[in-house]
Amino acid sequence: MELDTGATAWMLTSASLVLLMTPGLALFYGGMVRGKSVLNMMMMSFGAIAVTGVIYVLWGWSMSYGSDIGGIIGNPFDQFALQGAIYDEAGNFLIDDFGVPGIVGVGFQATFAIITVALISGAIADRVKFGTWMVFAGLWVTFAYFPMAHMVWGGGLLSGDGPFASIAAPIDFAGGTVVHINAGAAALVLALVVGKRKGFGTEPMRPHNLTLVMLGAALLWFGWFGFNGGSAFTADGFAGLAWVNTTTATAAAVIGWLVVEKLRDGSATSLGAASGVVAGLVAITPAAGSVSPFGSIFVGVIAGVLSAYAVGLKYKLGYDDSLDVVGVHLVAGLWGTLSIGFLATETGLFYGGGVNQLAVQAIIAVVAVVFSAVVTFVLAIILKPTLGWRVSEEAEVNGIDLAVHSESAYEGIQSGSVIKEVRA
Repeated sequence: MELDTGATAWMLTSASLVLLMTPGLALFYGGMVRGKSVLNMMMMSFGAIAVTGVIYVLWGWSMSYGSDIGGIIGNPFDQFALQGAIYDEAGNFLIDDFGVPGIVGVGFQATFAIITVALISGAIADRVKFGTWMVFAGLWVTFAYFPMAHMVWGGGLLSGDGPFASIAAPIDFAGGTVVHINAGAAALVLALVVGKRKGFGTEPMRPHNLTLVMLGAALLWFGWFGFNGGSAFTADGFAGLAWVNTTTATAAAVIGWLVVEKLRDGSATSLGAASGVVAGLVAITPAAGSVSPFGSIFVGVIAGVLSAYAVGLKYKLGYDDSLDVVGVHLVAGLWGTLSIGFLATETGLFYGGGVNQLAVQAIIAVVAVVFSAVVTFVLAIILKPTLGWRVSEEAEVNGIDLAVHSESAYEGIQSGSVIKEVRA
């Protein structure tokens, strides 16, 4: 295969856009927490970049796309440290079927692993040890993310080569199962194992900086064009379709969320708009290449409505999913995965395709939830008595930024007023 410079340029651009999403997530999450823990929240995203960025090169790529072991994982030693993944026997760069060097694909896929880990952190804001989080990040990406990526994209159990393909080929264009259901299920389990923040349900825990939230949402939306458009793996019509569907579904989700807020609460809020952006982006991720732009409107608006209601479940059911990872990523990810069974233009129920695609989409969604939940629970339970999850009550009350990182995001500012330095 000859090098396609246009496709290669697009994939390098897409990888860069997806990497930008994690700092964007840091801003989004950082603005949603209280001012005393904003740096810790952002550090959890940057920590995910650091840990996953190294592990992916060592064994992540091989576990995701190496030779199959039982339909669950790739052989971690097959291409350990990318041996055999960059050059052919003649010393030339390996080129994939789209004319893109394989090393570019490695970089693109690494960014997906990075943001998936970072997404989980929003469920346990304000209360966990940074060191334990870093260890968990490395373990979780190894035992939950890489196997899921292999099962769905690497020729494993949930791929087009798996046992369910005899019913209908599973569809996950850019990560409904691998990224969002995976992270959302893990977030729910961690929130339950770690426990609630002190004062949850009795004290106000409002976002301290909605400007940061809106900026973060904007960067996530911008980066998502690499996430979905890049998943076409070349610059072609599928990339264009994914781009348009991503924009349309996200816009529709914002409308859906804001309508719910207005009818339920009396006001359409900036936090609701930003959350609607993310819900729409999540839902269209698995479906971006298989639904029409018209269909994407329904994917988006239903995601916005479902997630707007789902974020309130934590108060009714008593789990502290701090920044609504479950309500947005798990719920919208499940809907987006199932929506393909209804709205896929070639195999969807509403297009005369019968129920087979819907059945397969439901199966892969359930498998993703169960697999992620079990792996996360085992890891969380092991870490709880060994390293410990919770910071001290004093650190949580006074501020995790100062207690853990010896820093404050807003030096010289307290309770909205500038503290004037008293000079002798």
